[in-house]
Amino acid sequence: MLRRLLSVGTAAWAVLAVAAPACAQDMDDLAPYKMIRSLQYVQDTVAIGDHSAMEMQRFLLETIDNRLRTADPSIFDDPRNVDAALVYAMSGGNPETLEMLIANDVDGHFDPRLTDALRSYLGGRGTQSVKSLAEIFPEYKRSRIGPYLALVSANSVLRKDPALALGYFDWARLTAPGTIVEEAALRRSIHIASEAGWVDKSMAYANRYARRYLRSPYASQFADLFVKLAVDHFDAIAEDDILEVLSFMDVPRQREVYLRMARLAAISGKNRLAALAADRAQALAGDGESVPKVLADLYAGLASVPSGDVADAMQAIIAIPDDKLSVKDRALKAAARAVAEEVLRIPTAGEAAPGGEDALTPADDRAALEERMMDPRAAGVEEDAAAAGAETDTQEQAGKIALDPAFDTFVSGGRSKLDEIDALLKGEGS
Repeated sequence: MLRRLLSVGTAAWAVLAVAAPACAQDMDDLAPYKMIRSLQYVQDTVAIGDHSAMEMQRFLLETIDNRLRTADPSIFDDPRNVDAALVYAMSGGNPETLEMLIANDVDGHFDPRLTDALRSYLGGRGTQSVKSLAEIFPEYKRSRIGPYLALVSANSVLRKDPALALGYFDWARLTAPGTIVEEAALRRSIHIASEAGWVDKSMAYANRYARRYLRSPYASQFADLFVKLAVDHFDAIAEDDILEVLSFMDVPRQREVYLRMARLAAISGKNRLAALAADRAQALAGDGESVPKVLADLYAGLASVPSGDVADAMQAIIAIPDDKLSVKDRALKAAARAVAEEVLRIPTAGEAAPGGEDALTPADDRAALEERMMDPRAAGVEEDAAAAGAETDTQEQAGKIALDPAFDTFVSGGRSKLDEIDALLKGEGS
């Protein structure tokens, strides 16, 4: 309760920070650098979890934009107002306002090297500004705009030079601790380090983020990044390190992360991680919460398909109620069931034995699997009466099929199909 009161109080303080000076003097006379200070405070408040301050952030951005557009050019005789205009542009402000200020800058208040680089970056031409920013940054790194310029510089080079980008992000967060700048720098550093294979660095950034910014409105992006990090590099990450990061989350968030982890791991073929994450998600499901348990059962079933228990896995998947699943997860269930049925399907008398003269090639197996997965009956839309009659024989054959060389072909092809379906439905919620 006390924390909530303090959170509300910070937003109220930010409002007063703007409103009080405005009462004493007309808004048109308020110095832009004073308004930027209020914007920074509100943005930092949002980053640490006061989402109610987001409306105030929008109001301040609009107010500062109007103030900069209507200000007399002489106001920029004060370098603090020049810096304020640049910080505004790098904090989500209107890039056209910066263009207007530059066009009206007859007295040379703005450094053209810096403004040209920023214009390229804000205009979506970040790669064109790389050289300019690299030359300019050392000169401005200790200035008021230094942390913001570090973020911009990092974003402009992150694809070409991940190590340099991390250096910029490190400078940004170390010179602006506890701010939205640090939040953004940490979140993006997790992604860069993970993609580059620097697992220890990525986990260190994730740990810092979890300690400080789990209430940020961007924490959902962090969760996605952390899940991908854990799945992509599971063999290189100690389980205790994963648990440490999750220990900073409340139970519902932990459960959500475990479910996301189980899902991605199952699709990626990381079956041990999928089973582990699904088990932990089930353990964290509260009384009366059926959906988390259903999802955990689904992802555990997906992980069990490429195993010797494929028959049991298929029965478990079939038993999962569709009305508890999203569209995306219903597609996964249907695909997993189709793959399991293909693995368990007993060859008919007219089919050549695997390895014989007329044996199917892996390409043929894949084509047959894809054709079957396009059949609504294979996706579980209609029950297959013949399969029900042959259930006992199917289970008896399961162990034999597991020894068949075609087994691996079916499973790998099915897993690829799961991944393709998941990509096609990427726009759906998890």
